[in-house]
Order: sequence, then C-alpha cells, then structure tokens
Amino acid sequence: MKLSRRDFITTAAAATATAGLSSPLFAAGDTDLTALYDRALVIDTLSFGRKWDEEEYKAVDQSGYTGIITSLNRHSLKVALDELLEWHRRVEEEPNRFLLALKADDFLTAKKTGRMAVMLNFQNSTMLEGDTDNIDVLYEMGMRCFQLTYNSRNLVGDGSTERTNAGLSDFGLEVVERMNKLGIIVDVSHSGKQTTMDAIHFSDKPIAFTHTMCESLRPGHPRAKEDAALKALADKGGVAGIAALGYFLGKKPGVETTIETYVDHIDHAVKVMGLDHVGLATDFPVRGIASWATRENWYEPRLKNFKPVYDVQWPSWIPELDGPDRFRNLLPVLDRRGYSTGDMEKLLGLNWMRLFRDTLG
Repeated sequence: MKLSRRDFITTAAAATATAGLSSPLFAAGDTDLTALYDRALVIDTLSFGRKWDEEEYKAVDQSGYTGIITSLNRHSLKVALDELLEWHRRVEEEPNRFLLALKADDFLTAKKTGRMAVMLNFQNSTMLEGDTDNIDVLYEMGMRCFQLTYNSRNLVGDGSTERTNAGLSDFGLEVVERMNKLGIIVDVSHSGKQTTMDAIHFSDKPIAFTHTMCESLRPGHPRAKEDAALKALADKGGVAGIAALGYFLGKKPGVETTIETYVDHIDHAVKVMGLDHVGLATDFPVRGIASWATRENWYEPRLKNFKPVYDVQWPSWIPELDGPDRFRNLLPVLDRRGYSTGDMEKLLGLNWMRLFRDTLG
C-alpha cells in the first residue's frame, strides 16, 4: 500500500477535495509522517478535559487535534443545559482556542484558524426526561450528538450491560426520528446489541459508534461491537471510532496490550467495514490518564460503577497512546502495517468529516 511520488500527490489532492479544503494538505513530494499529521484533520470522537485548565490547554496544543466530540453531564435537563451554557462561556473566554462545532465545516474552520472544534455530546439520553421536545431545546443550545443509552436501560432502550436485550422502545424510535430531522448524530457506543441494530435500521441517516472496539478481539466485553453490527453500520454509511482505552482493547494494558493491539482493532474494523467507515477515538482526557489518576480516584470507583464483565484494569492505559501525542505515535505503526498516506488521512479525520456532512450538514 506504499505510494509512489506521483500516486502520493494524486491521493493528497483527492483527500483535499474530500475535505473541502482550498489548498493542498501536502506539499509535492512531502512524505514525512510528521508533516502529514500536522496538516491533516485530526478528530477524536470521544475526549474531554479532566479540568479545562492550563495543563489541559497545553495538552490540546501538543495533541494537534482539529476537533473532539466531548462528553457532558446528562443527569437531568437542567444539568445538561448548564453544561451547554458553560461551554458557550468557555468559548467566549477562549475564542482563539475553541470553536463550537455546529456543522461539518466548523472543523475546517478550526483547522484553518488554529483552534480546536468541540462538538457537544451527551453519553446518554436521560436529560430528555421522556420528552422529545427537549431534543429541540438542547439542539438550539448547541448539542449535535448524543448516545441513545449508556450501560443500563433508559426510556429509549437497553444499554450494553443491561440483563435484557429489548432494543429501542416506541419512545426511542421517536427520539431517533427527531434527531434525524434536526441533524443530530445518533450514537450507540454504549447501547445493547438490539438497541444498536435497531438504531442502524430505523435511522434515516448514518449513525456512529463514536468510541468502541471489536468484539472479535475482545470477546465478551459488553462495550465491544460484533462483526455483524460493524458491517451493518458500514452498510448504512456510518463510522466507528476505535477507542484507545487500554482495558477496552485487551488484558494488561501496557504489557500484553500495546499500541500494536490498538492497530489490530483498527485492522479488524477496516477488514469488516471497509476503510471509509473507521476512525479514531480515546475515551479519556486530552492530557491522558497516567499524569493524574490513582487507584483510589480512578480504578476503585469504576469497580463500583461498572459490572465485573467490564473487566476494568489497573493501570488502564497504553503508554504510547496516553499522552497528547498519541495519534502522532500511531502513524509509524500504521505505516508499517501498509496504510497509505491517504488511508491515514481518512482514519485521522476525513471519514468523520464525511459522516458529519451526511448528518449535520
């Protein structure tokens, strides 16, 4: 999958057209992976700030991220609205650092202006409080993505660790229809198997697994998606983001489970879904986990909050993927596996851009 100089330039030009950029991503003959990364659109579809402070801002700068889908507190409608307001204030206070992502082209604007686009997302639908009209309210406040369920059952459907597997409720179908109408990404990363398949089937637009992994390589983990779900997602035009959280990918992160394991999941998803339907995600702060987490403040609470089948482990991270330069570190591994420069661009962000255009406008 290596490119000749002529093929490289052709691929770069095609990728530029796909992204909607007005100038080439690469200079003629520039095959350096560092330059590729610096000029590419880099989108992490589940990340956040442990604290949005100077340390996190420094990590954002180091990451080279074009944008993220972030995670907000969804305890209630009031809490959700307060969270959205807080982000509006943050952008007002840091206009040279952040840009709210309300449409696909906002990611291009962020890249051109040296900012990070932030798509506001909730990892559950509990903040709807059983009323689809609240989707409109949240949309007007800037929400552009949310998960139908988290791990347990809600009014929309069953989550990934729920004992039953009932799929979407009637209310859930109404929620999906309203999301499609407004232009909100349907996400089922934490949803149960039938809820996942129902969402793919009933959604008029492509949907997302913003942060997941392959069940074939992590058998029995409730957060992993089976090949049938990955293929169904791709067949409807969706994209799956492969999460970089160590214990999602395998046993003993940093020892048995390494950055190579992460690429194993990418490889498998590409094999099942096709290259155009796979992206990257983390499911942890931009700064990473190791710099601040302890067994007491990170590991032990998760043992209480998640069922044993979640297989939470300590340490939880893969060192090469924990720091802000995680996806920069990924490129040499992808290169050794035979991914072309154009392939890498798609994984880094162009596949998400296509989904955003198909769903958000």
